[in-house]
Amino acid sequence: MEDIVEKLKKVSIFTQTSNDVLQEVAKHAVTRHYAKNSVVVCEGDDTNSLYLILKGKVKVFLSDDNGKEVLINVQGENDYFGELALLDSEKRSAMVMTIENSTFLVISQQDFEKILETHPEIMPNIVVALCRRIRSLTNNVRNLALLDVYGRVAKTLIDLSHEENGQMMVLEKITQQDIANRVGASREMVSRILKDLSSGGYISYDKRHIVINNKLPAHY
Repeated sequence: MEDIVEKLKKVSIFTQTSNDVLQEVAKHAVTRHYAKNSVVVCEGDDTNSLYLILKGKVKVFLSDDNGKEVLINVQGENDYFGELALLDSEKRSAMVMTIENSTFLVISQQDFEKILETHPEIMPNIVVALCRRIRSLTNNVRNLALLDVYGRVAKTLIDLSHEENGQMMVLEKITQQDIANRVGASREMVSRILKDLSSGGYISYDKRHIVINNKLPAHY
């Protein structure tokens, strides 16, 4: 129980929550394990649970009947998904699939409502978390509407990069198709942009990691 409480403290919606409340949450949480490439949530599902990621990584995405995907987000350890299920009874709005072997703590809507009855102080954290998600989605819509494909690719590389040994690198092992799904473009177009950036010396590759050598051009 104490181990679960310590893990809950690292999840943003519970960071300001007392141990007594976290112990109550832990009592209702069920641990579930999923192998890599497992579908956890399907768009349109009636499932109504909150998932807290203890280990691993998932992608949240939309897809059509032809298998085309648009990536909404990638989430890892100490993150969460399915929080809308705590506030309404609508169907799932997106697909969630593991991209690594993953372990979750799962709390049903019914159990969470019981917790809120006795510990309503949790709700402000959930509202703040939802506001952050809405701001992030608004930013994604802005990028899709106002930036061309090159602009979206360049911004994605910058957003994903971190300083490592004095260099800006995309530490996440990301494929051209992954980038295409993020920016809403074809893999061929992304491949052409990355090839041109590489030829110009703006980016290079180090063991499947993308290294940003110089400031990326404002336009393609």
